[in-house]
Amino acid sequence: MDKRRFLVDAVVVEGRGVGEVARAYGVSKGWVSTLVSRYRSGGYEAIAPRSRSPHSSPRRVSDEVENAIITMRKHLAESGFDAGPQTIHWHLTKQLTTAPSISTIWRVLTRRGFIVPEPKKQPKSSFIRFEAEFPNECWQADVTHWALADGTDVEILDFIDDHSRVIVAAEVRPVTKAPDVVTTFQNAAVSWGYPASVLTDNGAVFNANSRKGTTIFQVELERLGIAYKHSRPYHPQTCGKIERWHQTLKKYLAKQPPAATITELQAQVDRFVRYYNEERPHRARNRMTPKSAFASREKAAPGSPIQNPHFRVRTDKVDSSGKVTLRHDSTLFHIGIGRRYAGLRIHLYVIDLDVRIVTSDGELIRHFTLDPTRVYQPLG
Repeated sequence: MDKRRFLVDAVVVEGRGVGEVARAYGVSKGWVSTLVSRYRSGGYEAIAPRSRSPHSSPRRVSDEVENAIITMRKHLAESGFDAGPQTIHWHLTKQLTTAPSISTIWRVLTRRGFIVPEPKKQPKSSFIRFEAEFPNECWQADVTHWALADGTDVEILDFIDDHSRVIVAAEVRPVTKAPDVVTTFQNAAVSWGYPASVLTDNGAVFNANSRKGTTIFQVELERLGIAYKHSRPYHPQTCGKIERWHQTLKKYLAKQPPAATITELQAQVDRFVRYYNEERPHRARNRMTPKSAFASREKAAPGSPIQNPHFRVRTDKVDSSGKVTLRHDSTLFHIGIGRRYAGLRIHLYVIDLDVRIVTSDGELIRHFTLDPTRVYQPLG
C-alpha cells in the first residue's frame, strides 16, 4: 500500500489523531495534516505525488525556436557541414530576431538525442596547441585520397594557412607529382601572397631528405627565401590542421552525389572551400570565418632568399622609455619604438635581420632591418 494512503487511512478510517500518526511513523505532523486535507477535498487522487517542476520556465525556448534549431541541425548534417551548437547559433543569428544561446542549443540537441555527453572525454584544456601568430607565417600542405563513382582513386592536394585556417589551395588530380606541388603553390601565392614558411609531412612529392636529395618544391622554396619544415616520421599531429581539414572535407564529400569525373569532384571541392573560407564560422578563430581571420591581421612574408633563414616570434612589453630589446648573435640590441607605446604588449616577428613589430590588434608599428653594428636601433 502507498505510504500516503496508509497515513490518510490511519486518521480518516481508524480515527487516530494526526499527532499520534505522525509520531508513530516518523513523519511530520504538518505533512500528515496536508495529506488529510487534500484527501477530504479531492479523494485519493489528490494525495498522489505532485511534480516539483515549475509551471513555467523562462529558460525554455518556444516550440518555434526549438524546431528552428532541429531543422538547422538536420540541414547542416545532411549537407556534410559542421552541425555543432556554435555553428547552429551562428546561422540562427542570421535567421531569427533573437537567436538562442549556444548553451541553450546544446541543451535542446542533448534532450532530443542529437548529442550524447561524453563525461570521460579528455578536456580541451589538456591539449597542447601550436598556432602561427600571423597569417602567412606558415602554410601546411598534404595530399589525401578520394574515390570517384567508379572506384577510381584520385588525389587532392591541399594547402591551409596555419593561423587563419584559410584553405589557400585544394586541387584534384589523378596522381600528384612534384611539379604539381609547385604549380599549386604558385597559383595559391598569386591570390594569398607567399608564406614565410611551409610545413609538410615526409611525402616524396614534398621532401627528399630520406633519399638524400632535394625535390623541386624544396628548391623553389629556397629560391624564394621561404623556410621549409617537415614533421618527424609517423607523427601526423605535427600537421594536425591539414589533417583535420581532410576529415572535414571528406565528411562533406561523403554527403554529395559520387562524382563521376575529376572535373565534377573539383567542382564539389571548390564549392565547399568557398563555404569553409567565407561562410562557416571557425571555432578555433573565435567564430570568425577563416577569410575574415586572414584579413584581420598583418601578414607575414618570406625572408631574403638565403640558405637557412632563422624565424622567431616573441612577445614583449615596451618599456617606459619606448624601447624593447632583441638578442641577435649573442648581442642584446635595444630597439626604439616611441614613448607613446610605453607599457604596450607587442609581438616581434623576426626573420634573420628583418624585424616586424606588431601590436596585439595586428597593427604594424615598425618594420626595419637590424643593423648588427649598432646596439641601439633608433627610429627613422
